[in-house]
This record gives sequence, structure tokens and C-alpha cells, in this order.
Amino acid sequence: MKRVKAACICQTLHFMLKEGVAHDGAVAQVAQEVEQYKKNLERNRIQYRIIEQTAQPDGSVVIKIIKQYNACPVGDYLK
Repeated sequence: MKRVKAACICQTLHFMLKEGVAHDGAVAQVAQEVEQYKKNLERNRIQYRIIEQTAQPDGSVVIKIIKQYNACPVGDYLK
């Protein structure tokens, strides 16, 4: 029998600008979307660590994140 002792998932997320919206408005929406994503992680009690958050030249945002996978323990992944 096997059991998962610790598990995390590593993701690179690209929060892209919405088409058909003025550039300044689209950049503001992206910033709001990033903050909402972080709040959802916290609200759902998902442990995470943002490795890198980079604003792109066009105003979009790329986040590299390690987060808890399902409800598994995270072990040493998030230290």
C-alpha cells in the first residue's frame, strides 16, 4: 500500500490582458485578477508560495507559484 506523504504543484500562470478594453483598463483588470487569485487561495486555505511575479512589457503578469495539491500535506516544499 502507498500513501502520499507530501504533494505540491508548480505552475506558471499568465494573467493576460482582455481584448477590446482600453490598455490602462486592461492592466488594472489584470492587477485586480491577480489579487483576487491570491485571495481565493487564502480563502480556500490553500498553502502556496509565489516564486516569481513578473510584469510583462504589455502589462500582463506572469506568476510562478508552488501550491498545495488537493488537501495533501506540503512537507518541505513550501519552506
